[in-house]
Amino acid sequence: MPPRWNEDRLTAKLGIDYPVIQGPLGGLSSQKLTAAVSNFGGLGSFGAHGLTPEAIKEAIAEIRSLTSKPFAMNLWISMEDEGARTSDENAFNRSLVSLTTHLAALGAPHPTFKPYSPARFEDQARILLDAKVPVFSFIFGIPPREILEECRAKSIVTIGTATTPEEGAVLQEAGVDAIVASGFEAGGHRGSFLRAAEDSLTGTLSLVPQIVDNVDVPVIAAGGIGDARGVVAVLALGAEGVQVGTVFLACEESGASLLHRQALRGKKAGHTALTKGFTGRLARGIHNRLLQELNQEGTAVLPYPLQRSLVRNLAIPAEAAGRSDLLPLWAGQSANLSTCTDVSGFLTSLVEEISEIAGPIIQWSAARREKQILK
Repeated sequence: MPPRWNEDRLTAKLGIDYPVIQGPLGGLSSQKLTAAVSNFGGLGSFGAHGLTPEAIKEAIAEIRSLTSKPFAMNLWISMEDEGARTSDENAFNRSLVSLTTHLAALGAPHPTFKPYSPARFEDQARILLDAKVPVFSFIFGIPPREILEECRAKSIVTIGTATTPEEGAVLQEAGVDAIVASGFEAGGHRGSFLRAAEDSLTGTLSLVPQIVDNVDVPVIAAGGIGDARGVVAVLALGAEGVQVGTVFLACEESGASLLHRQALRGKKAGHTALTKGFTGRLARGIHNRLLQELNQEGTAVLPYPLQRSLVRNLAIPAEAAGRSDLLPLWAGQSANLSTCTDVSGFLTSLVEEISEIAGPIIQWSAARREKQILK
């Protein structure tokens, strides 16, 4: 019997019906969205990197109250950039200059410098391990060996993220169960860890087959995938699953604000750009006034996560005032394909469309992958 597009090593490993993974969406995750994707038969994900260990524990409990299906918890291995611990009040004030005019116009309070209080990845990971979450996904590096070994001992599936073929190779060497090949079209942060993000901008169509040909574990394509055509294209390149972020961000169940969801459905969503101005790390969002100003030459930007905390002082009052032009609006390059209003409706349509066009392509890709394995 010819292979079905939704039956492969990834769905078997994860215990899901469809190889469609919801991107973790960082601070815009929601327990409701995670559970909705998992309940449909995909893999819902929750980005927990900005939460305290206690808040992570509560999020896991809530997700489990909403679904009995597998889900992923996502963390960042690298929690801060060089200089975060030594950055001082003078650096804070230099970076604040680019926001002061907008803060005054919004009647928002003038933020003051506070010493950086670092968080520990190991403390966050301990919660995931003790809770025995079904899937532990991560970006910006590789967890320590002992954490990966404990995941294997507890049957926790691990998914790492690569932005270059070299990163894919070292993730396989570390023994992860699957690898997300994240092209530069993706919204949000670039999870690069071997080279600077600016030197790791490989597109999805180039990245996926290079990683597929050099690793033995299932590869999950991410970046610029917004509909059935994109899914079928990357499956033909050898991916065994897709990770979709921006489309789910536009759904009512996501943690994005109404302004953000409306922007994703607007005509300007197709114009995105990379910036360090929102958080201190390179990331993609809709090109708006804030992004343009923070990308201007000479604008001072604090190291991650200090810049992220600084910009939140503007984002909160801007959202309250309905000023989407002053918000970080995370989005990938296929944002204009975002038609999702509810998870179930979107996934039902996606699955039907893929099933209509995927047959011959999936058979060819599966046969090619089998030959590759036998080499």
